[in-house]
Amino acid sequence: MAPPNHGIPSRRNLLKSGIVLGAATGIGGTPAAAWEPPPDRRERSMVDVPFEGFEKVRVGLIGLGNRGGSQDVRFGAVATITAVCDIRPERVSRTITRIMQQGFQDVEPVGYSAGEEDYLNLVRRDDIDLIYVATPWEWHYPQAKTAMEHGKHVAVELPISPYLNEIWNLVRTSERTRKHCLLLENVNYFRPEMQMFNMVQAGLFGDVQHGSGGYVHDLRWPYLFGGAYYPEHWRRRWQTRMNALHYPMHGLGPVSASMGINRGDRFDELVAVASVPKALALFREEDPRVGADHSSWQDKPYISGDRHTCFVTTVNGRFIRVEHDVNSPHPYTRETTLTGTRGSVELDNARVYLESLGHNDHAWRTGGAYTEILKRYDHWLWPLLERLADQYGGHGGGDFVSIFRLVQLMRLGMTPDIDVYDSAAWCSVIPLSHESLKADGLRPVKVPDFTRGRWKDPRPTFDRPQPEDPSLAGG
Repeated sequence: MAPPNHGIPSRRNLLKSGIVLGAATGIGGTPAAAWEPPPDRRERSMVDVPFEGFEKVRVGLIGLGNRGGSQDVRFGAVATITAVCDIRPERVSRTITRIMQQGFQDVEPVGYSAGEEDYLNLVRRDDIDLIYVATPWEWHYPQAKTAMEHGKHVAVELPISPYLNEIWNLVRTSERTRKHCLLLENVNYFRPEMQMFNMVQAGLFGDVQHGSGGYVHDLRWPYLFGGAYYPEHWRRRWQTRMNALHYPMHGLGPVSASMGINRGDRFDELVAVASVPKALALFREEDPRVGADHSSWQDKPYISGDRHTCFVTTVNGRFIRVEHDVNSPHPYTRETTLTGTRGSVELDNARVYLESLGHNDHAWRTGGAYTEILKRYDHWLWPLLERLADQYGGHGGGDFVSIFRLVQLMRLGMTPDIDVYDSAAWCSVIPLSHESLKADGLRPVKVPDFTRGRWKDPRPTFDRPQPEDPSLAGG
């Protein structure tokens, strides 16, 4: 808490009032599907390893662009921002101003903007507990690894890496340094996804059999060609490097959690198919907003199919259909579904049908009936944080909820909801789909066991009850 008479509001009072009122190596990776590292005695499993516990969580932010530039105030509401970094000085200045305008801390974050390597000076600081990485994908691996090597936990925007050897390296670095490395997978904390998880825990689906999830979102304008990202070309040019499901984790993560992946089941094999890559070149040719001097004309040929579908089977005989398409004209969907022996839910279509609730007329429950059913299984995080989620927003408040929960787990010395093994499994779909698509015809590839056998052990995730949290109690 800030010293008295400084006019600095208490972060504890903010949370309490809200609750009361609301009752440069990255590109060179090689996706080798069969490769798995030999054991190393310095590496010990991070399963069931809690955070140390922190009186306050001190955070460094790396990457303040399209994504990181909107997460700064959410971190600032629940943690202390010590340092921030971006290759653009104006973004660093903007973020420092935004953090100080919140009024929760009286010391300005230190800014780093002296080129692509200046993040190294941030991670060397001794006043940071957690580093948040929201840079282009090729930087996620070196920045996350360096953070752990310097004694920091790290939360990474999707993916932790697009390459299998780098994913394995992050797992091993986490095990060696004893620091957590995790995806900040916000969709796992969205309200309907958490309700679906609770419905599975309550047995409403019977034995879960299969599901689907992914990311289908027309990003051509303004994201791939319109300058919404910085540098403008960074995400588009990944489609010249890999024929893969580049970004499936938003739908895959919640379905995997509901299936108990890495907690009694695990991914076993994957097979991928893709359509012909046509949409990006066509858009570049036809859209008048893409002029003759646009950077896309310097791109190498687009090799990644416009639509990707893969099937991931599990050791226990389930499967997940995973979708990815950011090139085609298509309304946004994560295609999230789940089916068990007692019924089904389709979150994007907002409909549910469960024999366990007496549905036996072959008619989906939609509208108010759907909403009422899911509301019965609300996760405790949402009634607790509803007012603050509305205030701080981010995908309907899910961004704030995910950040609050991560910081809470760190403060209370609990294990993460999403750990390095979950992050590795979900992200492995990227390089493994690329590997599967190398062959003529359908070629299944094995998914590594990143847990090295610990997937068999039951352990908690989103099913934990609300903990006692001193920062939310008292006057």
